[in-house]
Amino acid sequence: MPWSRIFSGIIAIALALTATILGGWYFTFMFAAIVFLGQLEYFQLVRATGIAPATKTTLAVSQALLIIATVSSTLADAVMPVAGTFICFYLLFQPKLATIADISTSILGLFYCGYLPSYWVRLRALDSAAVSNLPLGGYWPENWATLNHLPQGLTATLLTFLCIWAADIGAYTIGKLFGKTRLSDISPKKTVEGAVFGVIASVGVAVAGALYLDWSSWILTGLSLGLLIGIASLLGDLTESMMKRDAGVKDSGQLIPGHGGILDRADSYVFTAPLVYYFVTLLLPLLPS
Repeated sequence: MPWSRIFSGIIAIALALTATILGGWYFTFMFAAIVFLGQLEYFQLVRATGIAPATKTTLAVSQALLIIATVSSTLADAVMPVAGTFICFYLLFQPKLATIADISTSILGLFYCGYLPSYWVRLRALDSAAVSNLPLGGYWPENWATLNHLPQGLTATLLTFLCIWAADIGAYTIGKLFGKTRLSDISPKKTVEGAVFGVIASVGVAVAGALYLDWSSWILTGLSLGLLIGIASLLGDLTESMMKRDAGVKDSGQLIPGHGGILDRADSYVFTAPLVYYFVTLLLPLLPS
């Protein structure tokens, strides 16, 4: 593996973990940068197919969506249809007549690169306001002896990251060593063997995390969460591969040395956050303590 890939990967993980632990606006600022750069890459892919989306407008309303999600997760859901309507209005009054493709790719850019990532901000914010001990709503643990005392949003976010990493590493390793059956024509290098082991790795990490965090019915909750994350991570990867295939490019960008673009690294995270957020906020409270 090239040293540039290893070095840039270490830096990216260190920055992500630091911002995740801090939470508050620090986490929002990090995700705002990721969303902005990811959307730029997404719209590059779109324009490569001859479509003219509302790039600047979608970028602006997506940033506003992340800010509002930090202030109130309830308001963020209300912003989504308003932002979509605003994008449509913008395209309707352009000198060049907009097409269905222009409108639909703009709305997809808002949903895929703005609304879905906003759930990471909501997930990290769970139970965080009460324990904030830094400016800008930040938090730094005073005791690292146990993770059980950390806010729910932080532990759920870290556990989700670990599951995604386990799924990615497991799928890549087993696919390289033992993969023989092609999973999909969308991504020829992915194999059924790698995908299955990736999901199993995600389940293993989730079950261990549920046990450590003392969740109710930890085997069932860990199994369910691991399956959700493993499958959503795989679908996110395939979705981005489909977009790159349609645009006729290998990588979404060259921002990260040895890794490609932001979307190439963040594709596994897009669909996972909403599922984990509602798993934690809706399902876990229903289980007996």
